[in-house]
Order: sequence, then structure tokens, then C-alpha cells
Amino acid sequence: MSIAGGVDEAIDRGAELGCTAIQIFTKNATQWKARPLRAEEVGEFKRKRSDSGILVVAHDSYLINLGSPDAALWKKSAAAFLDEMERAEALEIPYLVMHPGAHRGAGTQAGLRNVVKAFDQLLQSTSGFRVKILLENTAGQGTALGDTFEQLGKIMDDTINPERFGVCIDTCHAFAAGYDLKTPRTYEAVWSELDRWVGLERLKLFHLNDSRKGLGERVDRHEHIGRGMLGPGPFRKIMSDDRFRKAPKIIETPKEADGKDMDPVNLGILRDFARTR
Repeated sequence: MSIAGGVDEAIDRGAELGCTAIQIFTKNATQWKARPLRAEEVGEFKRKRSDSGILVVAHDSYLINLGSPDAALWKKSAAAFLDEMERAEALEIPYLVMHPGAHRGAGTQAGLRNVVKAFDQLLQSTSGFRVKILLENTAGQGTALGDTFEQLGKIMDDTINPERFGVCIDTCHAFAAGYDLKTPRTYEAVWSELDRWVGLERLKLFHLNDSRKGLGERVDRHEHIGRGMLGPGPFRKIMSDDRFRKAPKIIETPKEADGKDMDPVNLGILRDFARTR
């Protein structure tokens, strides 16, 4: 949800759409630096959230790469992620979603070690913070880390404080990375795999997006619900799956199609699926 005009404005926009949960960036996602949050906007954000009852989660900047082999970029990324954590903590946001990063040719294991090293440093400097870090699975495009549930589990378990983590599962990313959610058998196999490496209890959030690309193509291209290669079936299953009843579900689908605002359309489809469980 856009924060144009202030972080509190995102809550108004979510309320207009009847949302019970929204995701925001607490700063411009394509810039390293941001102005500090003002006390008055923090207060207004908390007031509107309380009045609306909307759960707000945050996503970190797309520039951050904790898996980078470049020492300068790694240090800059760690500092930027600390700022993200501090902003989320100030706003009393419970979950901060992040992509694990990319190894940039250094190899998967080296990249994972860099991520864990960054997190150990960050966790030590934010002792007492309540915000939980949610690792988001990736499509595996390029040298991106986190395309397998095994990698997500390893990152969390190798840190000094695994209980401060959870996962956010993006359906488009999962399908593009090779996790087939389309048939009853493969749908169950995906969640069994997640339970094996991560634990279903660590699944705290969904990004529900269809995929423009096919199974295992490792390309991250979101599509409207039911209009992509996943089709409506997996979303109907997730919305009626008792295991995921309490997990908030966020859409990151394209905003428009044929000149039409598509957020109400995509949300309406998911709500219909939930009502016909």
C-alpha cells in the first residue's frame, strides 16, 4: 500500500479497500537514505492502525543485499537493514519482510554465510526489539538466495537467535522456483517440504500472487489472481486451508489491467474463495 503523503495514509487506503492486513515500505524502496520518522506521524500512524484494526507489515528496501560478497555493499546493506528495523520498531510493526539477497557469483554457501553474519550483527545490536524478521522465498532469478525452503531454514537456524525469524511465502516465487502448487498431491508436497525445512509454525505471512511464468522458470513476474500460470486452484486451496487461517495474506499483483483498478478485483476473488471454504 502506498505511503504517499505519510505512512499513516497507507492505513486509510487499506481501509477504503476493506483490508484487514496491508504491507508498506516505511521509506522509498529504491533509495538508500530516508528522512527520520517524525513523532507526530508515528503517533498518527499508531492511532489510525488502532482505530482501523488493520495489521500492518513492512517490507525492506530492494537495494539491500546481505548476501553480497562486496564488503562495502554488505556493510551498507547491513546499516540500511538496521535502519529498516529501527523504523519498524518505532511504528510497532510486528513483521519486517526481506529478501535474503544474492551471492553475485560467490556461490550459494558463501552468500548464505554472509546473510547469517549480517543477521548475527543486527540481532546483537537490536536486542529487545519486538519486530520479527520474515524471510521471503525468492524465484531464484540470477544468483538470488532463498529460492529453496532448505535455504530459508538454514539461514534462520544458523543465526544466534532463530526465534526472531519467520517466513513469508510468495506463491509466484514458489511456483517459479519449482514448487508446484497446482494439483492436490503436489500442493500437499510443497507444504510438507516447508514443514520439513522450516516448520509450518514459522509461516507468518503470505504474498498471494499469480505467475506470468511457468513452473521452475525462475523468473519473478507477478500476475493477477487466477490469470497466470498458477490459475485459481492454488489460491482457492490456500484461502480454505485451516492450517493457514490465521496467516495474513497480502497481494502484490499489478495495479491495473485494461485501464481498470485491479486491487478490488483481486481482493474480491480471494474473499470469495474464503467465503466458499
